[in-house]
Amino acid sequence: MKLLALVGALLTAPWAVAAQSPDDTEVPRTSWGVPDLRGVWDFRTLTPLERPRNLEGQARFTEEGAAEFARRSIERRATDGGRDRSVHAYWWLDYGTEVNEDRRTSLISDPVDGRIPPLTPTAQEMVRAPRQHPITQPLVLESGADGPDDRGVAARCIIGFSSGPPIVPSAYNNILQVFQTPDHVVIFTEMVHEARIVPLNDRPHLTQSIRQWLGDSRGHWEGDTLVVDTTNFTDKASFSGSLMAKGASGETYHVVERLTRVNAETLVYEFTVEDPTWWTRPWTAAIPMKRTRQLTYEYACHEGNYGMFNILSGSRSDDQARAEAGNR
Repeated sequence: MKLLALVGALLTAPWAVAAQSPDDTEVPRTSWGVPDLRGVWDFRTLTPLERPRNLEGQARFTEEGAAEFARRSIERRATDGGRDRSVHAYWWLDYGTEVNEDRRTSLISDPVDGRIPPLTPTAQEMVRAPRQHPITQPLVLESGADGPDDRGVAARCIIGFSSGPPIVPSAYNNILQVFQTPDHVVIFTEMVHEARIVPLNDRPHLTQSIRQWLGDSRGHWEGDTLVVDTTNFTDKASFSGSLMAKGASGETYHVVERLTRVNAETLVYEFTVEDPTWWTRPWTAAIPMKRTRQLTYEYACHEGNYGMFNILSGSRSDDQARAEAGNR
């Protein structure tokens, strides 16, 4: 209720009317003088996070190449041996229909090869022996499904798999809404239920003993760019750039996000992630977001999720059948 009250206050506050520019090539600004980041932003894209291996050395698509890449991506995701994959049990896939206007072949801008840097030797060991290391709970799946703890935090509706930080386009619900006052920014993602409240002051980060699912965010302005620094992540979730793979987490994981309103219709979201225990160097990605209409639906995760109930019911039924067979 406190969160709803805060968001409501942001919507009805006296500063809610911005000094909008009649020229859509100019950056709209708030009545208190900073770029206006408010609005609903769509970050769907067919541009991959990492540059595909077959495009090595090619930073941008040609116009024809972009159209062909989009066509093949849509075709590959829509069918699987003739089976329609565009609609699943209770959701539909919505990656978008085209690559970004800049025609980059990857969202990753640094390193220049458009690829996630190599893992450190320590991280490689954790990937090889996942159950021996308590950190790096992947977002979606763990090997096996013997109980709730074998499901990732997104499957358990704890964190949305595209809600960040950092925010990376995924299969669906690629929408966020930004609320803004002189003292705070709220980044509200359509996926699951995340509303990250970012104070814009000199307040220090939380003590290292306090860990949070979304980390602890602090914001400040650098010129016309809002910079959000996030630390204090829990080791119960991780980020690797993939829905399936384990990744960086905990006290060594650090994210810096940059939000820049470049014109009336575009917000550029850039993030840099680093974890010296996981990657051999930091890496950066940039995602242009387009203004869209309001968020339409509340994302009901566990409220409408029968999959977990059915999975556990089936498992318990198998356990019972084996027990009864052993007693015969």
